[in-house]
Amino acid sequence: MATPVGVEENFGAGENGGQGQFVRVIVADTQAIFRAGLRKIFALEDDIRVVGQAETLAQTQSAVAKFSADVLIFESALAPNPVDSVTELLRQYPKLKIVVVTPGPDEELTLELFRRGTHGIVSREVEPELMVDCLRKVVADETWLDAQAIRWVLEAYRNQNSRASGSRPKVQLTPKESLIVSCVTQGMKNKEIALRVGTTEQVVKNYLRKVYDKLGVADRLELALYCLNHHVVDNAKIPALPSTPQSTTTSNGAANAAAAGASAGGGSVVSAPSIQGNSPAKSS
Repeated sequence: MATPVGVEENFGAGENGGQGQFVRVIVADTQAIFRAGLRKIFALEDDIRVVGQAETLAQTQSAVAKFSADVLIFESALAPNPVDSVTELLRQYPKLKIVVVTPGPDEELTLELFRRGTHGIVSREVEPELMVDCLRKVVADETWLDAQAIRWVLEAYRNQNSRASGSRPKVQLTPKESLIVSCVTQGMKNKEIALRVGTTEQVVKNYLRKVYDKLGVADRLELALYCLNHHVVDNAKIPALPSTPQSTTTSNGAANAAAAGASAGGGSVVSAPSIQGNSPAKSS
């Protein structure tokens, strides 16, 4: 059984004089020395408590399921595909705030994590005081990116804007394209979209390629930013999941996943234009 390691058992409301609420944190990292370092840093703060630790992806999933944490500090190296792992955690636990620790600057990983709804992205060399600030910001529903990451997000936004404001003729999406794009802006994967619009994943991929060409965007991130800026699908309604006797169990499970995905994905898109005010001025 994959059990979380180093669990804090004596967490209680009697500490801190009963004033305020603690930020409950799970630290998931492959390196014991990094976990120990964070515990020492947070031990100096009156309002932060580590309630669990993990050193593998399986232990992380177990810790999140067992403990009621506010923030999960998640090392990207814990998973072969950290983006998918973070997305799945956010779907299962939509109220959980996730701060991803990356080994170094990575533009592609940063943009994809941001698009999927990650609340904070920090480098492994982050200063202790900035990590503490990061936790407090994300708990307050703000997004935390360093200066380099902010530049990457804004550049992606500007590039999308440049393409949109070029000489391309104004295009109109078909009703089916609009439905698919609406699902994308809510953070859904192709499998969920296919279930909702009554088609296959391959057909969804084909539609998205056509939409990319129509709007002059390169990927799902640029598509979401384009739709946000140009109000492309403001009035489009997400189709409900089908309910049939043959697929009752599958539909119910997908509905829960899609609902959580919409919550996580929606946050990342809305954060894009307002992120400058919510991020640190100093690059880590």
